[in-house]
Amino acid sequence: MREKFTFGLIAGHLWIQLIMLGSILLQTFMVYPNIFHDIPHSFELGMEFMAVAAPNTYFPPLGFLSILTGIVAVVLAWRYQRVKWWVLASMLMIVLEGATSMIFEWPRNEIMFIEGANVHSVEFLTKTAREFLVVHGFRVLCNVAGSVLIFIGFLKYVRK
Repeated sequence: MREKFTFGLIAGHLWIQLIMLGSILLQTFMVYPNIFHDIPHSFELGMEFMAVAAPNTYFPPLGFLSILTGIVAVVLAWRYQRVKWWVLASMLMIVLEGATSMIFEWPRNEIMFIEGANVHSVEFLTKTAREFLVVHGFRVLCNVAGSVLIFIGFLKYVRK
């Protein structure tokens, strides 16, 4: 029974990670080019488009679910020497991505989308957007690494 539960949790965490990866790639290649192409006007248009649901309504709950399933997957995988380090490394990538989002991205979101051109100059908003996109690139790398690591951990578990 424990084997099936462990398999299900590691597979579930992998599934959530792949959803996160697809979501962040969609955001990177479809949403962000539209939001950052004509600052500050594209910020206003982006806010109009995201009036009902936005990344801040989607990613925090999904990120929390990823961390929760990751913690349980680490605990359940701990007794499997060939698996535990892969699952733990994946979990660390996701925690790093989440911390990076909270520390660096969320304050810049406030500057760009809440305060906007009413408070800041176009030059400052453009600089903030560049910083945001650089940090976002780091987040994408963390997400890719976390997804690859949990995939390897899942394969190691299946082949144990």
